[in-house]
Amino acid sequence: MRTKPNYFYAVISVALVLFLLGFFALMVLQGQQMIKLSKEKVEIIVELKEDTPQEVREDLAKRLARTQYVKPQSVKFISKEEGAQLMREEFGEEFILLDMPNPLYDVLTFNVKSGYMQPDSLSRIRSVVRELNAVSDVFYQESIAGEIVKNIRKISWLALGLGIFLLFVAFVLIHNTIRLALYANRFIIKNMELVGASWEFISRPYLLRSVWHGLLSGLSAVGGLTLVVVGMHSLLPELGNLNDWLTFALLAAALVLVGIFISTVSTWFVVNKYLKMRVGDLY
Repeated sequence: MRTKPNYFYAVISVALVLFLLGFFALMVLQGQQMIKLSKEKVEIIVELKEDTPQEVREDLAKRLARTQYVKPQSVKFISKEEGAQLMREEFGEEFILLDMPNPLYDVLTFNVKSGYMQPDSLSRIRSVVRELNAVSDVFYQESIAGEIVKNIRKISWLALGLGIFLLFVAFVLIHNTIRLALYANRFIIKNMELVGASWEFISRPYLLRSVWHGLLSGLSAVGGLTLVVVGMHSLLPELGNLNDWLTFALLAAALVLVGIFISTVSTWFVVNKYLKMRVGDLY
């Protein structure tokens, strides 16, 4: 009795591999969003000159809000009285003695867009803002900005290396899964060649089936990832701000295409391997 290939387990195995690959990619994408948010939380402090009129201060805030490097709706005004109160809350009542004048200044604060969170870009921004009317000085935490950039560079290289490794592992596992699934058909493949069928004719039905199986595997992996994303957002509502369904849709399409591509290429290699083998080597 002839044994048929167990394609069900092959599809499930490929789907699991694609799911793990997609989960890693999803974590990288979410990590990039979190990095972007953390970069945009670094505040730039614009110290205003003494006795700056309100209309001048408001005009300066509007000018900053219109610049390309300022994060939308991030410009805030903090009076020196509010600054003193914040310092008292942070360091205690003894921070400023009651009989001493307030040494702080009125300030405008804003956050820069993530693309400008580079030491040279921040330095240029500080130089430009210093030249504006009513601005006394500009401050930001240079050490934090430098550390963020350095750590992001390390994480990016690590993620790239791990992603390439996982893609290689995914290809090897999927290839071996398909090879085992087609093992039961090796004699049929060789017999068709022996009776005169062309390699193209023999390979076509297996390649078409591999496209269908790759599609099923990819869709199954996408379904599993969708459940994971929905579950993550229900358990951790704060991740809602990181949600990007367009990016997820592109990731889903990429997984389906990868599943189809690897399944088709692996099937082609396996079928041609059996066609090139001698009959005695098939046993």
